[in-house]
Amino acid sequence: MYAPAHNFLVCLQCVGEENWVDSRTIYIGHKEPPPSTEAFIQQRFPDNRIVSSKYTFWNFVPKNMFEQFRRVANFYFLIIFLVQLIIDTPTSPITSGLPLFFVITVTAIKQGYEDWLRHKSDNAVNQCPVHVVQHGKVVRKQSRKLRVGDVVFVKEDESFPCDLILLSSSREDGTCFVTTASLDGESSHKTLYAVQDTKAYRTEQEVDAIHATIECEQPQPDLYKSFIQIIGICSENLLLRGATLKNTEHIYAVVIYTGMETKMALNYQSKSQKRSAVEKSMNAYLVVYLCILISKALINTLLKYVWQAEANRDEPWYNQRTESEKQRHIVIRAFTDFLAFMVLFNYIIPVSMYVTVEMQKFLGSYFIMWDDEMFDEELGERAVVNTSDLNEELGQVEYVFTDKTGTLTENNMEFIECCVDGHVYVPHAICNGQELFFRALCLCHTVQVKEEETVDGIKHGLHQGKSTSFYISSSPDEVALVEGMKRLGFTYLRLKDSHMEILNREDEIERFELLEVLTFDSVRRRMSVIVRASTGNLYLFCKGADSAIFPRVISGKVDEVKARVERNAVEGLRTLCVAYRPLSPEQYEEVCHLLSGAKLALQDRDKRLAEAYYLIEKDLILLGATAVEDRLQEKAADTIESLHKAGMKVWVLTGDKMETAAATCYASKLFHRNTQILELTTKRTEEQSLHDVLFDLSRTVLRHLSGDCTDYGLIIDGATLSAVMRPGQEDSSSGNYKEIFLEICRNCSAVLCCRMAPLQKAQIVKLIKDSKEHPITLAIGDGANDVSMILEAHVGIGIMGKEGRQAVRNSDYAIPKFKHLKKILLVHGHYYYIRISELVQYFFYKNVCFIFPQFLYQFFCGFSQQPLYDTAYLTLYNISFTSLPILLYSLIEQHINMDILKKDPSLYRSECFFFLIFHIFDTEGRENSNRVPKPLTAGVYLLSSSGRTVPLNFLALDTHYWTWINHFVIWGSLIFFVVFSLLWGGIIWPFLNYQRMYYVFMQMLSSGPAWLSIILLITASLLPDVVKKVICRALMCCSLTVCGELLNFCLSMTWKTFYVTSFLT
Repeated sequence: MYAPAHNFLVCLQCVGEENWVDSRTIYIGHKEPPPSTEAFIQQRFPDNRIVSSKYTFWNFVPKNMFEQFRRVANFYFLIIFLVQLIIDTPTSPITSGLPLFFVITVTAIKQGYEDWLRHKSDNAVNQCPVHVVQHGKVVRKQSRKLRVGDVVFVKEDESFPCDLILLSSSREDGTCFVTTASLDGESSHKTLYAVQDTKAYRTEQEVDAIHATIECEQPQPDLYKSFIQIIGICSENLLLRGATLKNTEHIYAVVIYTGMETKMALNYQSKSQKRSAVEKSMNAYLVVYLCILISKALINTLLKYVWQAEANRDEPWYNQRTESEKQRHIVIRAFTDFLAFMVLFNYIIPVSMYVTVEMQKFLGSYFIMWDDEMFDEELGERAVVNTSDLNEELGQVEYVFTDKTGTLTENNMEFIECCVDGHVYVPHAICNGQELFFRALCLCHTVQVKEEETVDGIKHGLHQGKSTSFYISSSPDEVALVEGMKRLGFTYLRLKDSHMEILNREDEIERFELLEVLTFDSVRRRMSVIVRASTGNLYLFCKGADSAIFPRVISGKVDEVKARVERNAVEGLRTLCVAYRPLSPEQYEEVCHLLSGAKLALQDRDKRLAEAYYLIEKDLILLGATAVEDRLQEKAADTIESLHKAGMKVWVLTGDKMETAAATCYASKLFHRNTQILELTTKRTEEQSLHDVLFDLSRTVLRHLSGDCTDYGLIIDGATLSAVMRPGQEDSSSGNYKEIFLEICRNCSAVLCCRMAPLQKAQIVKLIKDSKEHPITLAIGDGANDVSMILEAHVGIGIMGKEGRQAVRNSDYAIPKFKHLKKILLVHGHYYYIRISELVQYFFYKNVCFIFPQFLYQFFCGFSQQPLYDTAYLTLYNISFTSLPILLYSLIEQHINMDILKKDPSLYRSECFFFLIFHIFDTEGRENSNRVPKPLTAGVYLLSSSGRTVPLNFLALDTHYWTWINHFVIWGSLIFFVVFSLLWGGIIWPFLNYQRMYYVFMQMLSSGPAWLSIILLITASLLPDVVKKVICRALMCCSLTVCGELLNFCLSMTWKTFYVTSFLT
């Protein structure tokens, strides 16, 4: 018989889904209502497949082509290719089409491979097994086959396959514990509750017998403010996809959102594409060279018509025009000629540069992942590269923004001491009295007890009061405090049947009924519990930050405790204050009324709860304070010192109090003992106006700027930063606070920002990033609260810490420990920046060398658009003859030894032969005019000279780190050119209609003057570099010191710049 349905009505606001049905009706177990009820219309929901891939088999080609041709260079060469097909141009369409096809194909293969990896990852998730209750039994099916309304069975340590409503749990109180590290980066254990009406159904048969419906609106991405309680259901009943069941044997839950409608999927935010400074400069250079190309085409078009002004030059006997050509308007003829010259000179734009740069970045990223010095044995993790597009950006960082807890420190808390009524106790100390303080710390927490499993599979829990268990909590501070109390004689045992049990120092078990938990939040910065002792007395125990507790205290030894708290904060310890309030039955009834009214509020539920907590947590009696130490990570101080020597400014952005954060900054050598600290804090702005404080600090910095070399450090808190960043200040009479603040920061060697909210961290990064200098910024952190600044900075680095993997997944690079930042910046970043700079310079350099003779040749052929090079050489020059050597060079070159870069962080900042050739072949052409065309012979000769000179001059002489790969590629490319020329010109190819290059290369090699001039030209090209290197070595006494290597490198770069400029001028 159909039982009355429990209508669980849940309200959501679905953003951007105005056209959807307002709500969805979910039938638990797909049990439809009886015919007597209202008309039943089955709604359709998506399956549970997760799709993170970009392409499918059917749309890959059109979608990828559209994306690739959005790139300016690719679109430009497509236009050139189409022009060659439409009009009569001096070169074959193959010369543009084949290189473009190669570039597009290689890029498509790379992107297709990356998308195939995403498909593979999706399939692994979609095909994982899940357990579903069907017909009173638990059956297994693939995750992708789950449907809305299915009842799933989840075991401990399993992840939830979709968004669920908790029906029942193996725990008697109907609760379960979950971790949401994959969602928000928090590794804390959160407590969730089964629906009151169904928590008693604990077997498959009972759950399968449930007849109920759930009414809820369409899904939306908010992880925290999605459910508003109306009848029986609230956000504490919702289990999100990606969360993991912990410390609970099993649960039963009903599916409400599947696949791409789950909150996890709706929060898949594609990160904004970050572009490196080098990539932006490449586009700028491309525009410059495009302007050069257009100017060349315009000059040649103009000179052609000047040349043809005489009748005998306009229509020579060997090239008479047709009637249609004679009747064509001069504007059309001029435009056609302009396009023809554009096609002829278009090889000045390096078509293969972008794909070579992409391959260099993609392959180069593996050197970071393969670096054994960046492997952490404790974690078993290596560095991870999520974005290879920013490799060279690692070598240009000017500002480093770092989190403190878990990044500079280990986030491994250790209880140091507690101060009770002015008396200090350390672990294992004998303490008499003060038992209420220790009981408060044993009760005021959200710690869970996890029983250990020992040998032989026997599960040992608690035996005769001796605990063999370990603690799990939402915060490592809480675990440290509970373990500290254990060492002082009070052991927290368990939470059972809503009763908390502790073992006192007399080995007696005390039981307290847990009545209410007032959870911690970042606004209140405290938490409380209300318990009833076995004597019937009611207590409210509260713990929190000193700034959150002291204002609400009415008695206790406040001065003694406050002095101890301040002393511990200066030493870098994390402090908490503990207080309590006895409650009468009447007061407890009033508390219950306040909390129940707030929990059942239909609107502004969080606000009502906050107001209720404020009224309850008052009139407290101070018990004492605790001190917990979070130790610095290994070599954190050495890393920060190296970053300073490299010229980077390091800012620490943390939510901790000023004293604790400042102590950590001194320990990590961010601040030194001789550093003059400038404070821009709420305490100071209460004494003076913000305007006066800012101008005082500005005068202090500027007064010492010219003479005294004082080292300044700035400390600012979140409240003052909000005032500085407040909109509207810029137009006020008090001036532009942001600019004054930036000016102060520019003259400080280090900055500490404390009491920062996650959004404020991102605002700080954006403020510096958008300043007039536009410096390159790097943000590094380990928690979900660091994601905003990691995404905002030019380069984001995640630490594989203890606060989940949200920062790692959203970062561009991930490293196991903070100490690895030194090598990834000073070594890998430095190498990548130098390599990519040489790579880009090389491409423009070689193409200028290649095409400038073609421009000059037009002055000797009457601007007839006669090509100097054969089609095959035009096609293969960028693809085969010159690309591979520079690619290998840009992957393995080390101009300075790696050990030297690590030891000295300061290193982080650091020919026109056409007329001679034409004269030689003008003479040779007259002597052998009946054998080979003069332009093609000159073109082969030019290509032979430049084909040797460019790789030798730019690569061979500049290579500092020789391997067999360098030798094979550089000399192999020259051999390939010779072999290709011999085959191309030495064989009559049957598939060609004409073969202009037949016997040309052999004819050139048979000429004595040709060999002599090749030797002379190569010698002349290499002589400046050789002379420069000899002088450098002589000046440095043949030493390979760092300065010698740097001077050699700088001179080499200067000469090449002059060499390219000489061609352009």
